[in-house]
Amino acid sequence: MKTIFILADSTNRRFLNMYGSEHPALTPNLDRLAARGTVFDNHWCGSAPCMPARRDILTGRLNFLEKPWGGVEPFDQTLPALLRTRNVFSHMVTDHYLYLHVGGENYWNDFTSHEIIRGQEFDSLHMPAGREGIVAQQRPEGYKGIYSQEHDETYSRFASEEEYPSPVTMSKAAQWLERNAEADNFMLWVEGFDPHEPFDVPQKYIDLYREEDGDTYEGQPCYWPEYRKNMFTDEETRHLNVRYKALLTMTDHYIGKIFDVLDRHSLWDDTMVIFTTDHGYMLGEHGYMAKNYMPAYNEVFHIPLVVWHPQARVRRFAGLTQNIDLFPTILGQFGVDLGQLHYPIHGKDLMPALTGEAESLRDGILYGYFGKSVNYTDGRYTYLRAAKDESNRPLSVYTAIPTTLRQYYGVGCIAPQDYAQIGFGRLPWTDYPVYRFPADIIAFHNPSQEYSRRSEHNAETALYDLETDYAQEHPINDAALEERCIEGLRRCMEQCQAPAEQYERLGL
Repeated sequence: MKTIFILADSTNRRFLNMYGSEHPALTPNLDRLAARGTVFDNHWCGSAPCMPARRDILTGRLNFLEKPWGGVEPFDQTLPALLRTRNVFSHMVTDHYLYLHVGGENYWNDFTSHEIIRGQEFDSLHMPAGREGIVAQQRPEGYKGIYSQEHDETYSRFASEEEYPSPVTMSKAAQWLERNAEADNFMLWVEGFDPHEPFDVPQKYIDLYREEDGDTYEGQPCYWPEYRKNMFTDEETRHLNVRYKALLTMTDHYIGKIFDVLDRHSLWDDTMVIFTTDHGYMLGEHGYMAKNYMPAYNEVFHIPLVVWHPQARVRRFAGLTQNIDLFPTILGQFGVDLGQLHYPIHGKDLMPALTGEAESLRDGILYGYFGKSVNYTDGRYTYLRAAKDESNRPLSVYTAIPTTLRQYYGVGCIAPQDYAQIGFGRLPWTDYPVYRFPADIIAFHNPSQEYSRRSEHNAETALYDLETDYAQEHPINDAALEERCIEGLRRCMEQCQAPAEQYERLGL
């Protein structure tokens, strides 16, 4: 058996034809996979953003109730490590450069082989030294949005789109598959950073949409939204939507190269192919841009999943599924014994959904960001449960790897006089000792993800009917329905072995 896992970062399902988009991006290759495989209509991210989502997939457990962005833990049993017990070769190719930063530890180590493509976002690969040391960022006059001179230095070197990091990633994955087409018992893990921002994409892809989408923007480069309320004009917002669709189309084009290899070698007959994302992205909905700081709206957490399996009989699956389900599904394809796991997982094998043996795998799920609202859906209603008060306490980070996004839980993050408050604790599901960092002493340097207090954007508990109000514009005031959702939320938290303090923080 062979498995190909493809993740395109920040893919918003509202732009996909397979999900009935009113203004879809051109994605002929994803449409090609959807026509062949099973489309999951009620698939959700669990932990967000990037690294928490990846840890969910690689371990089969939700982690956002225990810690924010951070590395794979020493007590985690990862997907590629478990595949090795069945002599399965695993190869990763990705341009998700954050694997190389502090807070991205141990994600790729267990793969049999890996290749990480450089050059995305703030990667300083080609940044020169200045006459006096580190070059000061020279933000262009009139420029709106996030600016990175590192990005400009890298992208100015490209002679063609084939040199962009995500096209390189997909092309290298296709080449690896071509070289190993006669092999068996392997997993090819492919991650494209695109369509993650910045939406810097060749003009030919932008031109596919400008006229149809009414994009009249002319001016300074406008391709990198800040993580804050929408500061762009309506004209600029339309342009950003066009650029996002353009980048999604370019990503789709190079994903197609992998499918072409499958066609040439008739590999569909004994290969499972998975396409998904880590989370979605907001482009002006509810007045927000990007992710992380706003309520956990559908645009970020209700995500695409398409699976091709030679034994599948179901074209669309309506039951609730989540990214943690990919862990037992892939392991099951290779006959990995889950009895060797040291802890219970939260994921469910998708094979009964694919073959038609089951119409439902679960009756509710949890999702969210660390230290923000904890969110529940039963597939019909979504319930966003805010912290009970502004203090957002009690709240602690539990980890044996004291790192987070681009920083250690040490110098510059915690004052020396507060070191004495760092203690040891236990998670409910493992006897491995972990550090317990009270949130009160942590200076988290990423403002979109910080949890020092309950933010103004996450102050209200809200309940929505997805059937009549999918856009989540009209909260419901129904005490009996809310109580039913609270019980579902509590039940899922118990199933996921949430730290006890989370119940208190939420007023449960």
